Amino acid sequence: MDETRRSVHLTITGRVQRVWYRGWLTETATHLGLDGWVRNRTDGSVEAVVAGPRDQIATVIDACRDGPPSARVLDVSVSDTDETPPSGFRQRPTL
Repeated sequence: MDETRRSVHLTITGRVQRVWYRGWLTETATHLGLDGWVRNRTDGSVEAVVAGPRDQIATVIDACRDGPPSARVLDVSVSDTDETPPSGFRQRPTL
């Protein structure tokens, strides 16, 4: 990946399931032109990989700290990843 792009792994905790978080993140990431995926985890968190231009990644990370109106985000853990997701943004099954 070149210097202008970044790929991150996110783990979002709090009240983030059954509040449309995955759908909201899919719409937000698609609107920003980002690639990646999002899924619920059985531990109640939401996990995502997001890839794209560094400035857009910063924007989506900031947005994830709030989430959709019904969510109550406690923490967004961010780590760089080598994963290069296919083009587009998708929801994956719960893991």
